[in-house]
Amino acid sequence: MNDDLTRRAGWHEAIPIGFSYFGISLALGIVGRAAGISPGLMLLMSALIFAGSAQFVLISLLLTQEPVMAIVAATFLINARLILLGITLAPHFKQQSFLKTILLASLLTDESFALAINKINYTKGRLTFAWFHGAALLPYLVCLSATLIGALLGGLLTNPERFGVDFAVIAMFIGLTYLQFESDQQLPKTLQLILIGCSLVMVYFGMIIIPGRLLILAVTLVGCAIGVILKHVYF
Repeated sequence: MNDDLTRRAGWHEAIPIGFSYFGISLALGIVGRAAGISPGLMLLMSALIFAGSAQFVLISLLLTQEPVMAIVAATFLINARLILLGITLAPHFKQQSFLKTILLASLLTDESFALAINKINYTKGRLTFAWFHGAALLPYLVCLSATLIGALLGGLLTNPERFGVDFAVIAMFIGLTYLQFESDQQLPKTLQLILIGCSLVMVYFGMIIIPGRLLILAVTLVGCAIGVILKHVYF
């Protein structure tokens, strides 16, 4: 990663995310087809929702024939953390038009946000529409393609977990966390290590008492609060 903020640079730097999205989206397509959802509907789902965890939950809720409002509410809660991520990046796009802002928001994911934060560290606080659009568009196109391929393959691959595709996103987040830790020159390394440790502990114990759909949002909010307090009091 460097300080180049062109669309081509964003596209190139998002390639690792694209690889991880291919695995998880392929599994999503296979699971959706096994649940009786047509390839066309699976493609439409990925195009409109573009959120792997929410889509897996959506498929399970459709199988149990949950009410439409329950499905909408569950999908919203799972993706509610993206509101916080969008607010964090919004100041970098204040000069963009409303339509461009909506476009970027619709392509925002945890991974593209982490990549953008790493980029900000390399560019001394700068971010452009062209770079972020390129960085977010590549994973989106990969997601659509892999979902369709998985749905078309359908019953040919009944157990995608044995190929390790379910670990693709986890491995990618480990890499992004390392890049963030190495490149961030604004926060002390000690503070970053403390927050990483706190997040791991909160996730571990949170899985016992917090519903899975709310765990990420809860850990994000508490982690941010802990980080702000520690930074202002001790660092």
